[in-house]
Amino acid sequence: MADKCIRPLDGVRVLELGNYVAAPTAGRILGDFGAEVIKVERPGTGDELRNWRLYGGDTSMLYRTVNRNKKSIVLDLRTQAGRDIVLDLLAHCDVLLENFRPGMLEKWGLGPEVLEQVNPNLVITRISAYGQTGPMASRPGFAAVAEAVGGLRELVGDPDRPPVRVGVSIGDSIAGIYAAFGTVMALFQRERIGRVPQAERIIDVALNESILSVMESLVPDHLAYGINRERVGGRMEGIAPSNAYPTSDGFSIIIGGNGDAIFQRYMRVIDRPDLAVDPELADNAGRWRHRERLDAAIAEWTVRHTRGEALKLLDAAAIPCGPIYTAADIVADEQYRARNMIQSFPVEVGEPEPKQVGFTGIVPVIGGASLPIRAVGPDLGEHTREVLGGLLGMTDDQIDALEAS
Repeated sequence: MADKCIRPLDGVRVLELGNYVAAPTAGRILGDFGAEVIKVERPGTGDELRNWRLYGGDTSMLYRTVNRNKKSIVLDLRTQAGRDIVLDLLAHCDVLLENFRPGMLEKWGLGPEVLEQVNPNLVITRISAYGQTGPMASRPGFAAVAEAVGGLRELVGDPDRPPVRVGVSIGDSIAGIYAAFGTVMALFQRERIGRVPQAERIIDVALNESILSVMESLVPDHLAYGINRERVGGRMEGIAPSNAYPTSDGFSIIIGGNGDAIFQRYMRVIDRPDLAVDPELADNAGRWRHRERLDAAIAEWTVRHTRGEALKLLDAAAIPCGPIYTAADIVADEQYRARNMIQSFPVEVGEPEPKQVGFTGIVPVIGGASLPIRAVGPDLGEHTREVLGGLLGMTDDQIDALEAS
């Protein structure tokens, strides 16, 4: 697909006052689909994500990933001059995206009442630990805390060990996805009916609520049956057999054989027809009661095969299964390649020459393959002159004076 393609959000302009992962993830999604996202960063250091997992050079691949398809400008929001420029920019924007602690924008004179005077059509998307209202609204919190308070952390890990964290900032990312979705809803409503009251243009995303929303029936199960779900390691409570199993060549594979019809085929593939006809295992409830016996039988079979052999036999019987990929596996995978899901760019990594680095493509797919990434995360302040000069008409001398101050 050519880079000149028309994207769904072409013509939408977003001002991002975001740091770390949550709001920048929302900005990335909007930028992926065509929005012009202007990211405001502090002088000197910029977004702290620039230094997270920094293995070489001066800007991490984490920052380059989360802030792709954006423009970076430098403003000091601690100064009146910086805040005045933000207000000037917002007069030309469709969306303000921020993830400060509730009350910070108001403290800076950038609260909703002021913004309504500057731009009565502005969508204001706010991400915080616990939301803009309620007794915990003013408390700080990162995704790690939100994942605990939202119910996720209690379910991750083995039952005989303390809860663990998944290997990515999942709470921030989920909140960012909700923020992007909420922003697009507000833009759609504005487009559909015209003038929308400001209260309906303020999108309030809480990290803990974002996690809670993907916890399936955690709360209803407790209230209906008195059930408190517990950690079950690689399994999913109440669903069996579905787990990771070792192979003879030192790998593990994931097999999901918990559907009734699938289970019948599955047991025959692993040479256990007796389990296929066992009435105790005819439904999922019975299989969950006998999960230890089932997992032992499956592992006894998988450990006699290499990863490739086991997956081939299972796939031939239409049993849902797959390898546990590393980053190297993902880069080499033909399915990802076919859908343009790894896209390469020359990036400074602290070596004498830029290095070709692959970045994850844009999701969801439109038109059969990932839309092309326009640019990876920018250098600090790379677009300050372009934005302030082009959008606000500031002269080079004015921008020089601003930078000097």
